Amino acid sequence: MYKETQDILDAYGNHPSFVMMTSGNEPLRRNHKPYLRKYVDHFRKVDNRRLYTGAADRPYLDNLDYYNNSYARIQRWGEGENSIINKRPQTDFDFNYFTDTIPMPYVSHEIGQWCAYPNFKEIPKYTGVLKPKNFEIFKETLEDNHMGQLSDSLMLASGKLQALCYKADIEAALRTKGFGGFHLLDLHDFPGQGTALIGVLDAFWDEKGYISPEEYSRFCNETVPLARLKKRVFFNTENLEAAIEVAHFGELPLKDAITSWRLTNVSGKVIEEGDFKKRDIPLDNGISLGKIDVNLNQIETPQKLILTVSVGDFSNSWDVWVYPFVKKQIDKTQFKVVNALDEATISYLKNGGKVLLTTKKGSVKAEKGGEVAVGFSSIFWNTAWTLGEKPHTLGVLCNPSHSALTEFPTEYHSNWQWWDAMSHSNAIILDEFSPDLKPVVRVIDDWFTNRRLALVFEVKIGEGKLLVSGVDLISDIEDIVEAQQLLYSLKKYIASDAFNPSVELEIESIVNLYK
Repeated sequence: MYKETQDILDAYGNHPSFVMMTSGNEPLRRNHKPYLRKYVDHFRKVDNRRLYTGAADRPYLDNLDYYNNSYARIQRWGEGENSIINKRPQTDFDFNYFTDTIPMPYVSHEIGQWCAYPNFKEIPKYTGVLKPKNFEIFKETLEDNHMGQLSDSLMLASGKLQALCYKADIEAALRTKGFGGFHLLDLHDFPGQGTALIGVLDAFWDEKGYISPEEYSRFCNETVPLARLKKRVFFNTENLEAAIEVAHFGELPLKDAITSWRLTNVSGKVIEEGDFKKRDIPLDNGISLGKIDVNLNQIETPQKLILTVSVGDFSNSWDVWVYPFVKKQIDKTQFKVVNALDEATISYLKNGGKVLLTTKKGSVKAEKGGEVAVGFSSIFWNTAWTLGEKPHTLGVLCNPSHSALTEFPTEYHSNWQWWDAMSHSNAIILDEFSPDLKPVVRVIDDWFTNRRLALVFEVKIGEGKLLVSGVDLISDIEDIVEAQQLLYSLKKYIASDAFNPSVELEIESIVNLYK
């Protein structure tokens, strides 16, 4: 190791970008601490033009120029559904509580590791000695389960969620005052270790189509505006409040920087906007620009709004959702909402009734979907290596124009308003049913299993109609804005003429899904 390090210093020591040096990655042996302490002392004397640490992600030693470890990231090993990103959506957290205890610069290790579904259009690129046999198997099993036509949609929808996760990870680092930097794992996919599709670029460093360099550089750049939001989903009786700051690590301080903000709808119409005081911005982060406080009572329909902050030529944005507190009345005599199928409900269905079945998380049998670990975030690294690391799914795929979602505006993919639904739900496996049974809202499965997973689906039962929700929309939703809104949207759909399932099942097949 000493010889190889010396060879590296001799060969590359004068390169201007060679400013940090480490022995390697993740050591964990009996004598690694005393060995690496001597290693750092030795090479600092040999060549003191750069910063030295013992190794990436451990150990902490008192003679390091900077400390690198994997604590300060929004998903740590073993946290699963209890990680920061799988808690209620907000952008107000940082890692100061940890980094303030480290008496040297801190660099986070291997943040990210968020997966997207395979891009099968990548297969023809393998023209050399490597062959994408893994992708060929994944493609074959997807087709065997009657979803081959969805491959592009699965990749794009999961990719949108992946990009959202990376944005959350990187912004958390940039909000942490005095943060030394982060190691991203990775910008492109890693074909090894069981297939780790953790890049917004493919293994050939090409774009996949769901995020552009321009979009990515809004939250990962030399200058990044940041907003601290305590929540992202609101009733229109509330105020949207945000503390605005900036992280700036450009070549020079910004002089007389013009900073502004605006809140718009998805069509670009300005709801409200304003300017902050012109000011000089030093090389630093955690620089406060001001606060925003917008009364949302002018928003009369459920919709997504976009908060955009600009600092000079740099801008960044965050999606928020606003729902009416008072909703139009729905004739509840036209349907029933239940959390179990008792004999009375089954009789009501068979005789032409309309029912919304919404069950508690954990109520689905393991083999029917109960064992599928559903959560908001994407798969972390992959499940071939880390099956115990949850979630095991890749977000939702849906048709935004479906009548069931009219009052719950959405894109075709997961966004933050789906957090509650994905955090309090069962996925339901539809593999035993006809391929004609297509979910209203689909959960994207792990590419190793490629099951047909539903979050919401509809069927005919005798003379009646049944809408099945894997999301718990009954228990403790008094303070959950998005759950109330999704329930309202599904109720309105059931009460309408648009609710007309085409696939018929026997009631026993539905009852058999549950414990």
